[in-house]
Amino acid sequence: MTDTAPGTASAVAGDSPGLRIGTAPDSWGVWFPDDPKQVPWQRFLDEVVASGYSWIELGPYGYLPTDPHQLEDELGSRGLKLSAGTVFTGFHKGEDQWQRAWDQALAVAGLASKLGAEHLVVIPDLWRSDATSEVLESRTLTDEQWTKLAAGHDRLGKALLEEFGVKQQFHSHADSHIGTTREVVRFLDETDPRYTNLCLDTGHFAYYGGDNVKLIQERPDRIGYLHLKQVDTSMLFDVLKNDVPFADAVGQGIMIEPPHGVPDLAPIIEAVAAIDPEIFAIVEQDMYGCDVDYPFPIAKRTREHIFGCTHLARVH
Repeated sequence: MTDTAPGTASAVAGDSPGLRIGTAPDSWGVWFPDDPKQVPWQRFLDEVVASGYSWIELGPYGYLPTDPHQLEDELGSRGLKLSAGTVFTGFHKGEDQWQRAWDQALAVAGLASKLGAEHLVVIPDLWRSDATSEVLESRTLTDEQWTKLAAGHDRLGKALLEEFGVKQQFHSHADSHIGTTREVVRFLDETDPRYTNLCLDTGHFAYYGGDNVKLIQERPDRIGYLHLKQVDTSMLFDVLKNDVPFADAVGQGIMIEPPHGVPDLAPIIEAVAAIDPEIFAIVEQDMYGCDVDYPFPIAKRTREHIFGCTHLARVH
């Protein structure tokens, strides 16, 4: 299948029954609300449109306008829509983490839900800082910490549904306590599917050797959202062998432009589309620290690759 721009006959015809493909500030190197090295938010939004996407994530709270009316105007004037926001949690550390998580949720889910978003991507605290590479705690959790972690996420998921009608989508992550297949499966086993499901990040899951399609096939009821990215296998084992911090690995290009890494995206998109074509698949290529001119052509080529490798992808 050849690529077509949004709005053409083939693109419109492709709007059913595949997954809705979007992108995120992360694919423009945005990790923080304010950083002089990052692309200005207006330019990000303009380049999203020029790349051919219509769905975006909020990114770090405060990067895009936090006034719902201003944000609605900025997105609406460009024909963009919001799929999700993101918060960070550390429930394994104890009860004091609840207020921290809920304060974020009130801000992020409060804003995102006003613009129609129905998902909140929840990323666990890293055991190694992504800002300084400092080792902050043990790499593994005790059974007691696992219990606290699961209970905290179920409590958060229940509160999000009741307060905002928003679904919690948990994001396993490199340099976090939930990264390997066994850790992800244990997390699913210890949480309630009514309140806690996965934002399956294809790159982060592959970072520790996870088989994305196998997980989708074995736990189809727990896949609520997708982040699409690929890992550079020519670098990966050096990164793991030499214990390179994730942030440094990102700077070295560990998350590579598709189709030059793993996993293949088409089988993942097709497997998830068979579960529920309303699930979002958001391109989220980690590249913090990149030059501001670097992301746009990659974003455009990535969209072209996705729409060229599977018919089960749609713009709207």
